[in-house]
Amino acid sequence: MSTSATRIRAGTAALAAAGVLFLAYPALRPWHDEGTVAGATASMSSTAWVAAHFFAMLAFILMPLGLLALRAALAATRAEPLALTAAVLAWIGSGLALPYYGAEDFGLHAIAGSAGPRTGLLSLVHAVRYQPLALTIFGAGLLLLAAAAIMAAIAVWRSPVLPRASAILFAAGMALFLPQFFSPAAVRIGHGILLAAGSFILAAALWSSADRPRAGVTPLTGGLSADVSGNGAAQAARYPAEWRISS
Repeated sequence: MSTSATRIRAGTAALAAAGVLFLAYPALRPWHDEGTVAGATASMSSTAWVAAHFFAMLAFILMPLGLLALRAALAATRAEPLALTAAVLAWIGSGLALPYYGAEDFGLHAIAGSAGPRTGLLSLVHAVRYQPLALTIFGAGLLLLAAAAIMAAIAVWRSPVLPRASAILFAAGMALFLPQFFSPAAVRIGHGILLAAGSFILAAALWSSADRPRAGVTPLTGGLSADVSGNGAAQAARYPAEWRISS
């Protein structure tokens, strides 16, 4: 197996794992009424709260590796620059989103736990969740992730390498990541299913493409036929072999 195929399949595995984790996040997260002290305590103090949010953080780390594999799969096509931009935006977006998830996971868990304050819990939760800079960074990160996924879908659509529709569900899932926070539990779990399905479909398409030959730059080992003027070989000799691109 070539190095390129190995990288694509490694990124594909990361994308599929991210899909599983994106589903595990809402599926395992406790869904109590966090507008009450009892509900907030029951949800945020639980081990399931920590695990679910940690799974989301891992998914945000792994997903950009999948987009990097997409860039490798689309190498030497006109869609490669767009795929590379998508991977870069995904990394930046994940980096902006992760601190907020850390505060939700570990900060709120500590506040709601047995060592936390007995009074003023909801005020502290509100202060953590709605701190202006934290909320802005988090929202910007999710918007960049949505843009990255949409760019990835466009790159797939424009390239001849993967099925044209193979990234559409993935892009839809990432684009809906921010709006789904304002939905009830059932919708959020449904969003996790959508994002997992989209990740699996794109991962399967990438895996299937890993061993296909790709256009590239290769040296010419044989002689060159002379052109009609008889100067073809002389002109080709002016350039190093590694500059000659195979068609």
